[in-house]
Amino acid sequence: MPLPHSLILGCLSLVALAIFYFAASDIAEDLSPQGCRMSWMSPSYVLQNEFNTSWTPLARRYSLSLYREVGWDSSQIQGTPVLFIPGNAGSSHQVRSIASSATRQFFASPGVVAPEFASRNLKPLDFFADSQIKYTTHAISYILSLYPAHTQIIIMGHSMGGIVATALPPSLNISGIITMSTPHTLPPARFDSRLEKIYKKNQETLREASTPILSLCGGATDMMIPSESCILPVDAVPRTSDDPELPFRRTVFASALEGAWTGVGHREMVWCHQVRWRVARAALELGVSTSRKGDILDHWLRDGHTLPPVADTTALKAFTLDDPTTYQIMPPANHLVLLRHKGSKTFLLPLPRAERLIETPMKAVVFVGRGKILGLGPMADVPLHASVFLCLASSLVEEGTPECTPLHPSLLKVIPNPIPGTTFPLPNEGSDESAGVVVFEADVPAEGVAKGVKRWLGVRAEDGDGMGWVVGGLSLHEEVIGAPSTLSLLFGKTDVLFTDKTALRSHFVFPNVLSNALVVYRYSAIRPSDDPWCSDPLVAPMISHTSHPVETHYFPANAPRILLHSHAPAPYVASSLATPHTPLNFVIYSSGTVGCNMLGFSITVDWSATLGRWASRYFTTLASWAVGVAATIVFTAWGAGDRGLAMMSVQESLAYYGRYTFQKLMLASFVVAFVALPVHHYIGTGGEPLFAPLAPLLLFIASGLVNVSWWVLVCFIWPFERLSSVSGRSKAQESVGVRRSTLVSMGLIFAFIFVFVPWQVAYLGCWLIHLITCASSTRQIAHLTSASTRVTAIPLVRIADADGDAKAEETPNHNHEAQAATLRQRKIDNHNHNMHLLLLMTWLLPFVAPVLAVWVRTLLTAGLTTPFDGDHDFLNVAPFLILVDFASWNTTTLFERQR
Repeated sequence: MPLPHSLILGCLSLVALAIFYFAASDIAEDLSPQGCRMSWMSPSYVLQNEFNTSWTPLARRYSLSLYREVGWDSSQIQGTPVLFIPGNAGSSHQVRSIASSATRQFFASPGVVAPEFASRNLKPLDFFADSQIKYTTHAISYILSLYPAHTQIIIMGHSMGGIVATALPPSLNISGIITMSTPHTLPPARFDSRLEKIYKKNQETLREASTPILSLCGGATDMMIPSESCILPVDAVPRTSDDPELPFRRTVFASALEGAWTGVGHREMVWCHQVRWRVARAALELGVSTSRKGDILDHWLRDGHTLPPVADTTALKAFTLDDPTTYQIMPPANHLVLLRHKGSKTFLLPLPRAERLIETPMKAVVFVGRGKILGLGPMADVPLHASVFLCLASSLVEEGTPECTPLHPSLLKVIPNPIPGTTFPLPNEGSDESAGVVVFEADVPAEGVAKGVKRWLGVRAEDGDGMGWVVGGLSLHEEVIGAPSTLSLLFGKTDVLFTDKTALRSHFVFPNVLSNALVVYRYSAIRPSDDPWCSDPLVAPMISHTSHPVETHYFPANAPRILLHSHAPAPYVASSLATPHTPLNFVIYSSGTVGCNMLGFSITVDWSATLGRWASRYFTTLASWAVGVAATIVFTAWGAGDRGLAMMSVQESLAYYGRYTFQKLMLASFVVAFVALPVHHYIGTGGEPLFAPLAPLLLFIASGLVNVSWWVLVCFIWPFERLSSVSGRSKAQESVGVRRSTLVSMGLIFAFIFVFVPWQVAYLGCWLIHLITCASSTRQIAHLTSASTRVTAIPLVRIADADGDAKAEETPNHNHEAQAATLRQRKIDNHNHNMHLLLLMTWLLPFVAPVLAVWVRTLLTAGLTTPFDGDHDFLNVAPFLILVDFASWNTTTLFERQR
């Protein structure tokens, strides 16, 4: 006997869920491992009792505290106010890590201001902490009332607290906003219409408000929100010096944050030392800034995607190398390598002819260790400074004096430089930013040079103390690898061999390989198995994968498994920064030893990590599609009833769906996935053919889960059915019309929802009542079914025939039996209707769960002190309340079709 389709669907969906679960469980460690140093502090909190109900009635539910570092801070306010807003279910105590860092940076010792701040008249920070938009607005007014007039406040928000922070502007009282792990473009639980309104308002704020806003994102390590939703949606509006009026908006991933270079978990974002000290320092600098505050945020929270203000090469002057002792011309085709450089000198590297550069564009690349380029370098006092110039001979004669002009960088940032053979980032420790290397890149111009004029790349190293080093040279602009496509990498791999093993920078572009949040590629080094890895180059081969204009990840090229991933484009997130088909590309940096015993590398799709990405992106979609499957099953059963057929049981409906409807929907879902719908609809891929199979996969799992949910409901109903049989309670007398008690109870419930509880709570009560109704009717239907199968004796009566002779004949009471059978069938049909409704209502529960969780937490923390500020529109739940009430006492006529 073949297995039922519903059983096969249910079991296979559970297997698929298990596969996705295990694929997603290791995704944070595999894609972007965390290396955070633990932060330590001595916290105390001063409760602001004066911020009471005279300011806001919400003071009974929330509280406002002032953080003080024990032994370092006084109990009084002393500097620049900062308000920290925790996320949903977060704690105001989460502020302690950043607040402690700000205090211990400002003070060299308790009561003694650090020299770098004392000389600049900077003030310490006063950290307050609270939650909720209306409460926060009043809290800001209260906090500023404690300070002199025209004082501005800095706002910090973690997780959903960042949404609260973004909803506050426009306001002249706010000097800047820093959000951490905040889902700006896509709420993690998209089930509340009010939340959608808040997000829509925030989008307008982000477009129009002048308040500087910076978003810090944790990357793949953050498993609570997808980090593509953390990207500010207006990052496409660049902030340039030509238009300083544009609002400052910046997104910084922790994996690219200079000095951090690590993925950061959702909760860890507030205490990860490499992040918190920079956030604290940025806040300290914002407190007294009179210039563009965006420049301060850019300086202390850099990711290398924008040039720092110190990189303005107009500060450098052109000069002439008229003294041969001040410069040195390097041999052709050699890299500049300065080890333990002392003093000051300019080094000239010959450039190829201009016509060759037109055919093969080149980039100038310079690395500096334990030093700075144009003022950018590790946060340490290092004397070595380097600058890069384009030098030309002053004449066509051999002894022409070189004249040098500053070369403007196209990229200037600090990259990590881990010790070869060590784990990167080091668990519980991370990277030491003082060991970072400054990278300078600039396009070498090929036009506007007279034929025959010699040119050099000039590297000027000044004030060397013998500890720093400089490496410079030329590299190809990029190398395009056009052979592989994403489809070919699904079940195969592509090998790429190095053409120049001594390149300082090798940029590989795969134009036919899609970079997307839903696909992860595995990079593997190709090298002779018997050769050891190179031990001590200045810059060990380091992969810099810039998958998005605001996202970069770094991987040592000798790592056993390198997973190249992106957060944009991504499903359901519209980003003008990411084109519909962003190609895979990455750069390998090395100090002239990019080979480092490597012959090349191979690229393929990593299926385990890819499946993990799918699992973390489609949880909400899966729940929504399961509601659609349940609704389809219910309407199919109702359609059979409209055609005069008996109402199917839920088990029969599931079997019919699996045998007939499911196949049609699978084909339709696959075809629709190719349609270029807006990214907010369907599966959110915009019709990308590569991801079309996701639609039938989601439908398959959703259909199976609906079957599994029915099995769970049957098991859940059983104990209630037993209880109803023990209690012996029977249904009340039915009435054709509406009972007066129903009208009264509905009115009271609607008033209760309108004043006190959110409608989601009423829906949960609705579901529980209907569950008990179904359990009770299950027992009664079982009795009716067993009674209908018993044989009933038909009495014989004697009647007279036409001739007057009496004879025996069967004379059953046909009307009575027919009425009884009809009534029994009505009860069975009504029961099946109720069971279908219970299945649909069960799958609607996840959509009210978030509000229920917040309501319960409010009761636990604040009690019944204030009305819950939730969704009190009782019309959202009114149809279910009325239907469930009628179903609780009407067993035959509730679902009859009326003409």
